[in-house]
Amino acid sequence: MEENKNYTSPTPETENDELEIDWMDILRRVIAIRKTLYKAAGIGLVLGIIIALSTPKQYTVSVTLAPEMGSDSKSGGLASLASSFLGGSMGNSPDALNAALSSDIVSSTPFLLELFDTRVQSLDGELDTTLVAYLDEQRGSWMGAVLAAPGMAIGFIKELFAEEPDTVATLNPFQLTKKESQKVEFLRKNIVADIDKKTGITTLSVTLQDPKVTAMVADSVVTKLQQYIINYRIAKAKEDCAYLEELYRERQQEYYDAQQRYARYVDANKSLVLQSVRTEQERLQNDMNLAFQVYSQVAQQLQVARAKIQEEKPVFAVVEPATVPLQPSGTSRKVIVLGIIFLAVCGTGSWKLIGEAYWKKLKSNRNNV
Repeated sequence: MEENKNYTSPTPETENDELEIDWMDILRRVIAIRKTLYKAAGIGLVLGIIIALSTPKQYTVSVTLAPEMGSDSKSGGLASLASSFLGGSMGNSPDALNAALSSDIVSSTPFLLELFDTRVQSLDGELDTTLVAYLDEQRGSWMGAVLAAPGMAIGFIKELFAEEPDTVATLNPFQLTKKESQKVEFLRKNIVADIDKKTGITTLSVTLQDPKVTAMVADSVVTKLQQYIINYRIAKAKEDCAYLEELYRERQQEYYDAQQRYARYVDANKSLVLQSVRTEQERLQNDMNLAFQVYSQVAQQLQVARAKIQEEKPVFAVVEPATVPLQPSGTSRKVIVLGIIFLAVCGTGSWKLIGEAYWKKLKSNRNNV
C-alpha cells in the first residue's frame, strides 16, 4: 500500500520533456552525419543535372474547336429551301458521325498514318522534312536509352547479317513494320482529343520536342480532322447526287430522243389528214410529254441533292488556334534537380538514422544464431 501511495503518474510536462529529448537526440544525430548529407546532396546535384540535361524538353500545343453537333433539314437550310422552291420533300437525316467520335478518329491508325507525310520545319530552320522522318530525329530520354540499349545492340547485329532490300518498302497500312508501328503508337500517345460532352467543345493536344513542329502538326491534325468529318458527313449526299446526275443524263437523252421522233414524224406527215397519222402523232407527243415530266422531276431532285451536299458540311469554329509555344511543358529542369537532391538527402539520412542500425542488429542476430 505504501508503494502505491508513493507512486505518481507521469505529468504532461514529463512527457513533453521526454519528447523534447527525443527530438534533440535526432537533431544531434543529424548534425553528426551532416558531412555525409552534404556529400549526398552533392551527388544528388550531379545526378540531377545529368538527368535534367539528358531529358529532352517537351512542348504542348492545344487547339480548341466548337464543331456543329447536328443539322435539321426543317431549319431553313439550302436543301430545304431548294426543296420548297422545286416542289420536293426532304426528311430529317440524323448525323451518322457525332463530334464525340473525334477522340476515336484522332487515335485511329488510318488517321495517324495520314499524318506521316505532313511537312514540318524546326524552329531553328535546320530541319525541313516529313513528320515520319522527324520522329527519327527526336531525342530519347536517358532512361529509355538505357533500357533500349540491349535491344538496339541485338538489332544492330541483325542488320549486319541481314540482306539489303532491292527496293524501298512502301507504307502498307494493312501490315506495318515494327518501326512504323512504334511511330504510330508514339503519335497515339502524344496526339490526344478531349471532348466536353456538355458543350461539345473539342480540345486537341499535341506534344513533341520542337515548338514549331508541334504547332504545325497540331494545325495539320485540325485540318485533317475537319476534312475527315466533312467527307464522312457528305459521303451519302455525294453518292445520291452522283446517282441523280447519271439518272438525269439518261432521262434527258430519253426526252431528246422522244422529241426527235415526234418532230421527224410531224415533218414527214404534215400534209396528211388520216386518222391513223393523227393517232400516231398524239402517241408520240404523249411519249415526249411523259419523258419531259420525268426529266423535269429528276432535274428538280438533282438540284435538291446538290444543295444538300453544301448543307451537310459541318461548321467548325476554331476557338483557340495553334500557336508556337514559348515555354516547354511538363516538369522543369530545376524541379528535377531539386527532386533528385531531396531524394538523395532523405535516402541517405534515413539509412544513417534508421536503416543502418537495423541492418547491424539483423547481422548480429544472424551471427548469434
